[in-house]
Amino acid sequence: MTPNTLRFPSREPARLSATVPGTPVPGTTVPAPVRFEHHEEPFGIGEDRPRLSWQVTTDTPGWVQTAYELQLGPDGGSLASYGRTDSSEQLLQPWPAPPLESRQRIAVRVRVWGNDAGGPSEWSPVAHVEAGLLNAADWQAAMIRPAWDEASEANEPAARLSRTFELEGDVRTARLYASARGVYVAHINGRRVGRDILAPGWTSYHHRLRYQSYDVTEYLQPGTNVIGLEVADGWWRGNLGFQEKRNTYGNRTAVIAQLEISDAGGAVTTIGTDASWLAGRGPVLSADLYDGETYDARLESHGWAETGAEAVLDAGTLQPAVVVDGFDPAVLVAPDGPPVRATEELPVKAVLGTPSGKTILDFGQNLVGRVRFHVIGPPGAEVVLRHAEVLEHGELGVRPLRVAKQTDRYILRGALGGESWDPGFTIHGFRYVEVSGWPGELDPGAFTAVVIHSELARTGTFACSDPMLNQLHSNVVWGMRGNFVDVPTDCPQRNERLGWTGDFQIFAATAAFLYRIPGFTASWLKDMAAEQGTDGPPPLVVPEVVAEKPPFPDRPVMAAWGDAAVLVPWVLYQRTGDLEFLRRQLPGMTAWLEAAAQAAGPELRFEHGFQFGDWLDPAAPPDSPGDARTPWQLVAQAYLAYSASVAGEAARLLGQDTEAERLRELSGRSRAVFRERYLDDAGRLTPSTQTAYAVALRFGLLEPAEHAAAAARLAETVEADGYRIATGFVGTPLVCDALSEHGQAAAAYRLLLQTECPSWLYPVTMGATTIWERWDSMLPDGSINPGEMTSFNHYALGAVADWMHRSVAGLAPAAPGYRKLLVRPLPGGGPGWAEATHQTPYGEAAVRWEQDGDEFSLSVTVPAGCTAAVYLPDGGNTGVDVGSGTHSFRCVVPSAAAPSAAADGAREPALQP
Repeated sequence: MTPNTLRFPSREPARLSATVPGTPVPGTTVPAPVRFEHHEEPFGIGEDRPRLSWQVTTDTPGWVQTAYELQLGPDGGSLASYGRTDSSEQLLQPWPAPPLESRQRIAVRVRVWGNDAGGPSEWSPVAHVEAGLLNAADWQAAMIRPAWDEASEANEPAARLSRTFELEGDVRTARLYASARGVYVAHINGRRVGRDILAPGWTSYHHRLRYQSYDVTEYLQPGTNVIGLEVADGWWRGNLGFQEKRNTYGNRTAVIAQLEISDAGGAVTTIGTDASWLAGRGPVLSADLYDGETYDARLESHGWAETGAEAVLDAGTLQPAVVVDGFDPAVLVAPDGPPVRATEELPVKAVLGTPSGKTILDFGQNLVGRVRFHVIGPPGAEVVLRHAEVLEHGELGVRPLRVAKQTDRYILRGALGGESWDPGFTIHGFRYVEVSGWPGELDPGAFTAVVIHSELARTGTFACSDPMLNQLHSNVVWGMRGNFVDVPTDCPQRNERLGWTGDFQIFAATAAFLYRIPGFTASWLKDMAAEQGTDGPPPLVVPEVVAEKPPFPDRPVMAAWGDAAVLVPWVLYQRTGDLEFLRRQLPGMTAWLEAAAQAAGPELRFEHGFQFGDWLDPAAPPDSPGDARTPWQLVAQAYLAYSASVAGEAARLLGQDTEAERLRELSGRSRAVFRERYLDDAGRLTPSTQTAYAVALRFGLLEPAEHAAAAARLAETVEADGYRIATGFVGTPLVCDALSEHGQAAAAYRLLLQTECPSWLYPVTMGATTIWERWDSMLPDGSINPGEMTSFNHYALGAVADWMHRSVAGLAPAAPGYRKLLVRPLPGGGPGWAEATHQTPYGEAAVRWEQDGDEFSLSVTVPAGCTAAVYLPDGGNTGVDVGSGTHSFRCVVPSAAAPSAAADGAREPALQP
């Protein structure tokens, strides 16, 4: 098909008809614009049959959709109906038209009928979807690089590749498709293209290299035009991982770009990267994600990528590019999730002087991003910014960075009126910035912190009457923001920043409440599947960059980490209702479980070897974070039983009954071994740790008749521990649920509200603004934990926020995609009120409760198309089902009651991972 031609298929589908007659009821029921798959911006997508979803706003209580009608066309003025479809489903409905072709742009709208017996709703606003380049054959461009030699043993300067071209007549449409080996920024006629940062992002590059699509119609002009791409090391060849590696994917950066221009007459001009492009260097002397960026403004070329600036070689400073041999465009894929972008700016909160006489800026919030500043000074003056998360005894605390420098350097050109700069090819984790070399008196107003992360849509909020819990929740949110930079990393500051599977596994449910992560996670799961292959465990980190050497011989079986292959897609299915997450990942689920079972041996008993286990148990020594009170063998046995059960349910949902039965049998065998090995005749677990009881209760390893006694013993263990947390990565996301679901919510609240170390609130008392890696990353005397591995921005232990959403506020899913809500707040443990909102796939759900003495009031908002089971803390076990709309409830809380959940089986359960 001709590039950029907006063509709707002429072949009429079987259901094509005139618009279905009916009289709309204005102002009562209105669908929102259609969404496509899980895209935030459906431009340049990679699916040819994107599934369609829509939310509905209505003032009719209890409204449920009974039918819908879709209209599609090349634009909003040329829409054709695909007929009325009788269905209550609003999510992920099949694409009704012929498949999209590359570059094709389609307009879509929907209207709906409901159970109110009225006519159809108003039409939704028109939404547009545009396909990217769907086939390798669509790429006419080549991957190119500079011709000069580079050792790449250290950070290299950024390269610039450009092309000058002529256009005749007006431009109707123009699209730029681009990617890189490295991280790139595109310019056309002196203008930066788009807002993406660190594009193309980080994937398993040899399997999947993303490209970006940009509408650049407004960037072009008749006559001379220049396109340029600047590329730096990034993840491709920069420093990567804690094993001090470079050149992980290759030792040369390169770019590929294809600019397709349609004029007013429909003629198409394609400008693709090839050997005719010119290569040079600019002011970026080095750029590294860990070390920072050095920029010499004296080397700026004001003509670079501007009209006519590089029509000829310039005194030998530019030279032709060379084509990279063997590049296969089949590896290029369209993005699934949103790009990395600047999302917020923060001013300096304070300027501090250190005991050694240095100047430090405090931005008041631990964040991920970079600093922009405006400076006036002489040419050649050098401003140096060093970034860190904390201060230690008044000085910048850089020891946790290990070998990462996190230092930016700017050499002034001496511009009249000053010059502004922020680095383009690096990011840092920081709250504090040490400034040196500043010419003249430092003005804090000259500095701005730019917050950078994947531009995920915020979907969940929480607040309560306890300011410390609100700060804890804020710390969770900021920890997620800082670590969701294209992949879910463990930390954003030291020489690591890797997509550890275990960290995301335990945090996935929290993340799915706070932000819309399906597209983001779909990409990460595709990388996991590509790296894992058809058998064996998944990597410990995705993308896989950890070398196979001690302590990681081969690719290890690692419970809780490997179980991400099962539990992350399961969480996504629960929160979105999208079975494709299970369908795509089921082979990886079974491959992981087979590897875990093989590691357990013929009797399915884990005995020998090394696993992380309950990583970072607070009792573990600083230099031995895996030395937990709960043996790793118990953790592995529990996870095998639980994950096999979850995978079996996934197989059942997908209609694979034989596989489902096999997985259930594996789960049952592992459960039996767990009970025989760790549960005595009196029903006590050995060892009697918080994590042991938490996994036993939450993973279905005990019989229902055993739950109350086990929860009571867990509460006794928590009390014996002084109501301080005694769990690591495995137990932390489970312990509060294990207590509150079985009548011990009072103990769960005391655990949550503890302020002495170790606890969730101890870091809050120490001024933390993100979640720490260790319970005691900062010691009470202001010293940094002596362990080599200490981060002050590590979201994993913030997984307790999921319990805060579901139990403190009381807002949980009771059916996949939140088609049914479970509203079951647990007041009485501290807060006098709590509230939560969540933008479900159907619309916003909200809960707010208040307690005054023994009087309890509750407000519940249910989105259109959904229902909710509401349980009041009145001592009863009977809930009430309500439909969409806002509902108010009141009751009297029994005066003798501490917060508790009902007995097992008395209330409808929330979905759980």
